[in-house]
Amino acid sequence: MLARIMVVLILAPTALWAAGDAERGAGLAEICAACHGQDGNSVVPEWPKIAGQHPDYAARQSILIREQKRNVPEMYPMVMNLSDQDLWDIAAHYAQFEVDPGVADEELVARGRSLYQAGDHGAGIPSCSGCHGPAGDGIPGAHYPKLRGQHADYTADRLQRYRAGEHNGEDDPYSHIMVAVARNLSDEDIEAVSSYIEGLHQARFDATASR
Repeated sequence: MLARIMVVLILAPTALWAAGDAERGAGLAEICAACHGQDGNSVVPEWPKIAGQHPDYAARQSILIREQKRNVPEMYPMVMNLSDQDLWDIAAHYAQFEVDPGVADEELVARGRSLYQAGDHGAGIPSCSGCHGPAGDGIPGAHYPKLRGQHADYTADRLQRYRAGEHNGEDDPYSHIMVAVARNLSDEDIEAVSSYIEGLHQARFDATASR
């Protein structure tokens, strides 16, 4: 059933989105830099890296937070007075940068890689790569975000929230998918796959895929 839902969402026509003005977004992004960094690579592991993120995903999530449909109280004051176009411009600005790769815990890589790339069918856990790509690049335009290089602490927190049933309401069906994906993850699974994602980058993926 989950696979069927995901296929329908991938194939369904996506809503038209605005074109972001990266130059204008650079000025607006000053308010974001304190937490996310000038180039979108935050140094605090609880705050996500947004460098290189697909603009359609980043803008949409910011709008959900502004509309208080996604609960991020730390960010709401920053976006509450921004227009849709402002948020698209900021997203376009940060999309220009490349995410800094992180480092995975080598003791967790084997389990993390297995979960990310193949899932665990016996435990009812689908692969992450099916939606987010083998190298963690996501699917632009389909609302599946880029994951590679993301802080493990941030990813683990998001997965724990999804596992607990937290979603963003009916305006974000993709968050409901993540609730279904995460429900069978153990604490150890979350730690392993989050660590693997932090260390995932194209060079590492190419090296492991060739083995």
